[in-house]
Amino acid sequence: MDKLQNKVAIITGASKGIGAAIAKAYAAEGAAVVVNYASSREGADRVVADITGAGGKAIAVSGDVSKTADVEAIFAAAQKAFGKLDILVNNAGVYRFAPLEEVTETDYRRHFDINVLGPLLTMREALKYFPIAGGTVINVSSVAARSPTPTTSVYSGTKGALDTITRVLAHELGARKIRVNSLSPGLIETEGVHTLGAIGTDFEKGIAARTPLGRIGQPDDIAKIAVFLASDDAGWITGESIAASGGLH
Repeated sequence: MDKLQNKVAIITGASKGIGAAIAKAYAAEGAAVVVNYASSREGADRVVADITGAGGKAIAVSGDVSKTADVEAIFAAAQKAFGKLDILVNNAGVYRFAPLEEVTETDYRRHFDINVLGPLLTMREALKYFPIAGGTVINVSSVAARSPTPTTSVYSGTKGALDTITRVLAHELGARKIRVNSLSPGLIETEGVHTLGAIGTDFEKGIAARTPLGRIGQPDDIAKIAVFLASDDAGWITGESIAASGGLH
């Protein structure tokens, strides 16, 4: 498997869930991977151990993507370890669902700082490292951007903003041969979804019933599409928002 052979990728928020699955899938396709994490060092180390144990290359690097100094440190660590950068996956994100009456300034700022400012800062920094031959950016969004659910006003707003930024930067950076796409999962069975208590509930069953393929997603479902978008097979795709939701809209 060599779709990403000799490539170097930074995946933010990769200590668990979708980010971890993407990191492992990229490594299996030949990429060297920077596993970024904000707080879960243990989780990031497990992802790195899984990759290196299978013969791949990976390092764990801490950093809050909403802080410029941290972002600069993440990219510097990637350069020091692997000498270059080809792929950036903006996966780090937060979510808390609440009715409008319970929305606070703190919630708003935390969501937009990490989900929107974070990708802007990392993409800006990536411009310093992508080679003349170009690069690839994948912004992990959500079907909530186009099919929002009650109580997700702030979260859905961040993902709508991210999709728009993706389209703008695809036009802005195309001349530099940098492709920018967003990948929009539906409900995925991750540690965070388990923590919310959604698995095994009527909510999960309802989502599965509305999904044409009859189930909720798994992290590997998203990772496979992320491999495609980062590979040369997707070389003519930019400025797109790819729904990865089993047909749920």
